[in-house]
Amino acid sequence: MCGIAGVLDLRGGRPPSRELLVRMAAALHHRGPDEHGIYRDRRAGLAHARLSIIDLSTGQQPLANEDETLWIAFNGEVFNYLELRAELEALGHRFRTKSDTEVIVHAWEAWGEAAFERMNGQWAVALWDERQQALVLTRDRLGVRPLYLCEHDGQLFFGSEVKAIFAADPSIPRALDAVGLEQTFTFWSVVPPQSVFAGVEELRPGHVRVYQAGTVRDHRYWAPRYAEPDNGAHQFRGTIDEATEAVHDALRTATSLRMLRADVPVGSYLSGGLDSSLVAALGREYAGDRFQTFSLRFADAEYDETEFQRLMVQRLGSEHHEVVVARADIAAAFPDVIWHTERPILRTAPAPLFLLSKLVRDHGVKVVLTGEGADEMFGGYDLFREGKVRRFWAKQPGSSLRPRALERLYPYLARSPVSQQAMAKQFFGRNLDGADRPGFAHDTRWHTTSALKRLFAPGLRDAVGTRDVVSELIATFPADLPRWSKLAQDQYVEIRTLLSGYLLSSQGDRMLMAHSVEGRFPFLDKDVIALADSLPASYKLKVLDEKHVLKRAARGLIADEILARKKQPYRAPDALSFSGPTAPAYAHELLSEERVAEAGVFAPKAVAQLWGKCNQRVAEGQFSNTDNMALVGVLSTQLVHEQFVRHRPRGERAITLRVDVDHQQPRAS
Repeated sequence: MCGIAGVLDLRGGRPPSRELLVRMAAALHHRGPDEHGIYRDRRAGLAHARLSIIDLSTGQQPLANEDETLWIAFNGEVFNYLELRAELEALGHRFRTKSDTEVIVHAWEAWGEAAFERMNGQWAVALWDERQQALVLTRDRLGVRPLYLCEHDGQLFFGSEVKAIFAADPSIPRALDAVGLEQTFTFWSVVPPQSVFAGVEELRPGHVRVYQAGTVRDHRYWAPRYAEPDNGAHQFRGTIDEATEAVHDALRTATSLRMLRADVPVGSYLSGGLDSSLVAALGREYAGDRFQTFSLRFADAEYDETEFQRLMVQRLGSEHHEVVVARADIAAAFPDVIWHTERPILRTAPAPLFLLSKLVRDHGVKVVLTGEGADEMFGGYDLFREGKVRRFWAKQPGSSLRPRALERLYPYLARSPVSQQAMAKQFFGRNLDGADRPGFAHDTRWHTTSALKRLFAPGLRDAVGTRDVVSELIATFPADLPRWSKLAQDQYVEIRTLLSGYLLSSQGDRMLMAHSVEGRFPFLDKDVIALADSLPASYKLKVLDEKHVLKRAARGLIADEILARKKQPYRAPDALSFSGPTAPAYAHELLSEERVAEAGVFAPKAVAQLWGKCNQRVAEGQFSNTDNMALVGVLSTQLVHEQFVRHRPRGERAITLRVDVDHQQPRAS
């Protein structure tokens, strides 16, 4: 895995400087500490920081075609690159390296934008066609790998992380974006192309963008295609037993690709839940004599899953490593966590994962399998079950029995939203008349999160104005969404709003790459996605049994106790990590009325009231869900302002360029 960056002169007459590209590469050193390189000509420049995974001896970037007219900077992996290479060789293409990067170059030459439809992997790509004077930017289907863009003063800057853009040119304005914050405090994350920085755009997953001759062309090369019930299109026609076998086979193939297509050892995360346990069990088959697994443990028993982790370790016979995380560890790591997320977060869950990736790197492992995506693909979240219960209730809204089904939700929460029946009925009974509306299952979450906006400063409220980010999002949903099952609709919304922007970014790519570790996600394999999307809803959510077909596929591979356990989503201590006598000094500073007023996002008095309330209640050991999210959200936003707006990120690390190509002088024809 790597970091990519670059610049394109949109007006002509401003060739990119070598120093600018070096700064951009240096700002991404953590993503690729092994090698660095740059390319530049009179219009464009590319920068690359490499984490060597495939073809260690060659494959340095930026990399070119045979006549050096097409250059690439690539962050990611194309897991079917050997198959694509064989196709391209049959077409007459010749290769100088064994890397998947060079396959992308030739695939673009052969198939153009259609090349990305053929690729099975995770990527952010920048291709510069010197002959055609065209810049091509693209991301993988679900946004595993990030890519940001900023147009400023006649130039287009782009990079894997925003810090590379801000490091490139000190004249680029740095300010938080009101709509980006409005989205964050509604959906838990921005939704691409929106970002939290004014003037900075996130390229949408599944898209290709081409800059050429003063025009910009944006093309969506992939979109989900869910089964249409009642013998509609894209539906798996087999029995549940046949679906179980198909899921097992698809996951086995996906895992084998991610284990075997690496020139370094591949380890695995192991949380103790179904998803990571299944991935680790499948990965073990291809690991050879040594297989390393890595787990988080928590000093707070409420969050700890050690018992189930060790059951799987015993079954796998893996070389296992653990890190125990306490509240103080979360508080100490949090500023670094936000430096890498580059966005506010409403939960501290990324912080322990930041510490876990450090453990991985400390043991010499560069690549790990993880279980991300299983809940989205196979219907695993309580939110999906909640949506089903609420729709069931909506058919007879006056029923006193139907809302009792809510009691089967959230068994793992000490302060469950369904524990008090009267309050649960009032809360979950909102808007039952909109049960057929897109976003219905999510509106309870969005309503809860939006309550945090009471903390916004008047100026920010004015900047947002009358914009309704929920309505704007729903307006972008595909026209065929009403033909999908209700579960498929809920899955689609979850993927659009949370998977790319939070789970694969703040908890995924950013925490892994903070310590130069690549994550690989078998559940997000191209063929696994297509299969999961084709399954009938009842195969995934059978009554209220989540991930039903996946559990069947895991039988015999993972411990029975893990299959039988109640689902416990990954969580970490939130506001308790920052409150009371042990509160870190930076929290006191950033939450002071002076610093809150300077940032201009929140009302100082409202934050002071929240901060005082949390410090008074810390002895109770529990906060409401709203206060937890509010304190983490405010503190993380203040850190974003401190690190990216109040101070400018700089790319001043000394790096050595392995590739240093200068085409700014005309070349002989």
